[in-house]
Amino acid sequence: MQSIKIDIVSDVVCPWCYLGQRRLGLALASLAGEISADITWKPFQLEPDAPPEGLDAFAYLARKIGGAERVRQSHAMLTGMGAEIGLPFAFEKTTIIPNTLDAHRLLLWAGQVDAQTQNQVAQALFTANFVEGRNVGDHAVLADIATAAGLDGTAVAHRLGTEENRETVRQDIDYARRMGVSGVPFFVIDGKYAISGAQGVDVFADALRQIAATKASL
Repeated sequence: MQSIKIDIVSDVVCPWCYLGQRRLGLALASLAGEISADITWKPFQLEPDAPPEGLDAFAYLARKIGGAERVRQSHAMLTGMGAEIGLPFAFEKTTIIPNTLDAHRLLLWAGQVDAQTQNQVAQALFTANFVEGRNVGDHAVLADIATAAGLDGTAVAHRLGTEENRETVRQDIDYARRMGVSGVPFFVIDGKYAISGAQGVDVFADALRQIAATKASL
């Protein structure tokens, strides 16, 4: 079995990231026995200047993509695509676009425990935002997610009230931008191959198989 390392550059309020990580997971499941992957989540912010209280989601998206009807069309399309792979988008519940810096700090701390914990937190953040309509910029919500993942929620709440690792996350985002990442999701395999966007399951599987074959031939 060939082992590969995958860095997922994403933002937890990006619906395409939610789709992309699930499609990647399905691709890896189809390659079980051929390829194993060590996954690390890396930060990106689509709206780094969002205020602490967040932005009105519908109004923000309407400004960004060209009006209310475009937002409704986009949500309908994404809901359909999510349903195909078991992601129950509930955009009507997602009323806030938060500043996601603190969510990325939580992901960083979860990754310092182990990859499984980080992945559990990532999934919980996506679910909270896109399915449950919870504000993933809210410290109480983040502490609840941390607790559910086996972390010390009280300690996480305290750390979120400090400046700890704020600059680390910003530096990681700056590094991604210097690498040429301008949109997410963005997948970096073994530090040298890149897959951009929420590709289809078959596209992911073919790319990973080719990368693994190249690695095995070296």
